[in-house]
Amino acid sequence: MKKIVFGGGCFWGVEKFFSRIPGVTETEVGYANGITENPTYEEVCKDDTNFVEVCYITYDEAVVSLDTILDRFWDIIDPTTLNKQAGDEGTQYRSGIYYIDSADLDTILESKKKIQEQCTQPVVTEVKPLEKYYSAEEYHQKYLEKNPTGYCHIQFD
Repeated sequence: MKKIVFGGGCFWGVEKFFSRIPGVTETEVGYANGITENPTYEEVCKDDTNFVEVCYITYDEAVVSLDTILDRFWDIIDPTTLNKQAGDEGTQYRSGIYYIDSADLDTILESKKKIQEQCTQPVVTEVKPLEKYYSAEEYHQKYLEKNPTGYCHIQFD
């Protein structure tokens, strides 16, 4: 099984979106690459921890490729907005790809390059190794399954 982490605005919708892709075996929402230890949602929302809301994805590469997962990620974000996705604003909502396996970096960078070629504005989605990760509180896990009418910036079919 392979793993990758995406920041794409509010993590509720990103989690629901990826959990529906065949080959994705597990999703979890959490906080990545900040400067404190064991942050809470309230702390992350204060804009001073440098954490980003993310979805940690485990997938079976025999069923779905990293290229496909990256293509799907680009479909749900605006890669040209800094610290913002739809109505969500703040550093915790920045877009990012956080890799665990350094062998994935070339594929990620090539994917970002292809997206840049399609955009008139600079792509600001960060690409970094996952340095720090904490699971979000239980009430955030599978939030839109538990709360089907909850807010989401991603359009589902």
